[in-house]
Amino acid sequence: MKYKRVLLKLSGESLMGKKGFGIDPDVLDFFSSEVKKVHDLGVQLGIVIGGGNIYRGLNAGDQGIDRVTGDQMGMMATMINSLALQNAIEHKGIFTRLMSAIHMEEIAEPYIRRRAIRHLEKGRVVIFGAGTGHPYFSTDTAAALRAVEIEADVIVKGTRVDGVFDSDPEKNREAFKFEQITYLDILKNNLRVMDLTAISLCQENNLPIVVFNMDVPGNLLSLVEGRNVGTVIQDEKVF
Repeated sequence: MKYKRVLLKLSGESLMGKKGFGIDPDVLDFFSSEVKKVHDLGVQLGIVIGGGNIYRGLNAGDQGIDRVTGDQMGMMATMINSLALQNAIEHKGIFTRLMSAIHMEEIAEPYIRRRAIRHLEKGRVVIFGAGTGHPYFSTDTAAALRAVEIEADVIVKGTRVDGVFDSDPEKNREAFKFEQITYLDILKNNLRVMDLTAISLCQENNLPIVVFNMDVPGNLLSLVEGRNVGTVIQDEKVF
């Protein structure tokens, strides 16, 4: 395996599938099957999933809800998704742990870095819920933070497109795909792969990011095996 410890970032919207809201059980089953392929090869896997299929704190102002409260509601949404994903993965026969940045011991362990690393070493898939536990920070930033803390080899961000493009490939058929790109170029060109805080945190800690199409069966497995999947974001000097 090219990567032995991986942080997988998924959007909450990806769980909707063809629905306009909520969780599609077929998507859960597919994601958990992809996780199993990687787990069965001994890869240590942590997961951060967003909550945008249920609630987005950024939309709170339009609904008369202040940003802090909206972000807290978004954290709860990530826990709903995390529980659903945990259940689906365990149905594949894989031991998991759900860790929350907000104390809710009845349904999840509190996030403790050393405990999370120990779970990974024991072969458990660890799902990190509730973002960072603080408002104004996205789940992209939570993913970058957790990846750095658990000393992951890479963040792999699952999307519905094949990597990083110079424009939206779903709107522009001529969009150019980057095979590799630097953190600085992501920031300079405002490519919106992840938010600025997440990109900066990865850059400061030399943590590579791979953006790939999670909807293609086998892509996650191919990626951790070192095949050319998606777009690699890292410092120019390592290209």
